[in-house]
Amino acid sequence: MTKSNIFHELKDYALISVGVILYAMGVTVFMLPYSLTTGGVAGVASIIYYATGIEVQVTYVIVNIILLIIAIKELGIRFCFKTIYAVFFMTFVLWLFQRIIEIPDPNQTGAMMLPKFIGEESFMACVLGAILCGSGVALCFENNGSTGGTDIIAAIVNKHRNMSLGSVIMSCDVVIISSCYFIFHDWFRVIYGFVMLFICSTTIDYWMRRRQQSVQFMIFSRNPNAIADAIIETHHGVTILDGEGWYTHTDRKVIVSIIRRRDQALMQRIIKRIDPYAFVSMTDASGVWGESFDKFKVRENREKDKKNTILVCVTNNTTKIDTAQQVLGDYYDVRSLLQVGCDTRKEFYSVILGQEPRKRVSFIKKFFGFDAFYMAKDGTVTLVQGNYDQAEYDITEHESLKALREYLEQSKKKKK
Repeated sequence: MTKSNIFHELKDYALISVGVILYAMGVTVFMLPYSLTTGGVAGVASIIYYATGIEVQVTYVIVNIILLIIAIKELGIRFCFKTIYAVFFMTFVLWLFQRIIEIPDPNQTGAMMLPKFIGEESFMACVLGAILCGSGVALCFENNGSTGGTDIIAAIVNKHRNMSLGSVIMSCDVVIISSCYFIFHDWFRVIYGFVMLFICSTTIDYWMRRRQQSVQFMIFSRNPNAIADAIIETHHGVTILDGEGWYTHTDRKVIVSIIRRRDQALMQRIIKRIDPYAFVSMTDASGVWGESFDKFKVRENREKDKKNTILVCVTNNTTKIDTAQQVLGDYYDVRSLLQVGCDTRKEFYSVILGQEPRKRVSFIKKFFGFDAFYMAKDGTVTLVQGNYDQAEYDITEHESLKALREYLEQSKKKKK
């Protein structure tokens, strides 16, 4: 592991620690003293605390251990390492904060209680506690971690579906908050719980959207090539469109680039350095899917799209395409180069695709994203697979199309 990677890992753990402290502060300072209930495992733990007196950190750690076992399979060990750290650190911080702020109970000799720092203002405690809890959860998520509980469930759902983290957490927590009525028999506490849940979820979504928000730059410059090359060097994508200045009727090049909002200042510095007189338009991009951005998270319509796995056959020969489709079966949608936008009549594409099989299939994977295979004259098949964002792909050689099908079937069974 390089020094840079070590620094980023330490930074993640440091910021996760800050998020845990904010969350624990919201629970111990504003929630427990006012007998408020929020969602998640903290809400479950607080209800048990009000009913039995078992301290929140005990229930919190037991429930989270169960959820972490599920999360390791779905979210990967890297996410879970940081979540495990956050869960046990949260357990310690919840215990520590209670020991720090507790005071003797004037109504019961030898007993301790948590003080109400803002008097009897239960609603203000509800608002402040929810903001602290929401900010803490968002800070953990931004740094590849989680505070556990329904955060884990939300992260799993967000991985597979286009649902915001805050919405998932809110859906999971409705039952938890409603159950506090059976402890207090007070609908006002239930209402306060839903207010806390709404503010907490809104706070999470606010911080997550702010981090992931993208912007689109349209740059009108007399030196478009230099600006485009400089943007490419920062590992951002660029498209140059043909335009015409209608007043002068002269040709213009329009540079279009979509970047994360956090890189906005970098883009402005590039433009100013190369062409301070460029005309620039920047607009918010509320949804961006594709390379280096978000991935499509929609459920496939299996009735309309039974062929749900696309394979590109590196050819435009219809006979080869039909043969490959028949051998591989209906589970695969075999497409030609033209069907994925690779026009071999253009010199750039024809030069690359004239090279040896491994380079051909790697080119299709890198620039078009699809898994691809090439059939040589002797019948052997070269297959490339892998995630679109990876630097290197898995390339395998097969004796025939039938051998390729057997390999794909075995791979499909292993994934299940």
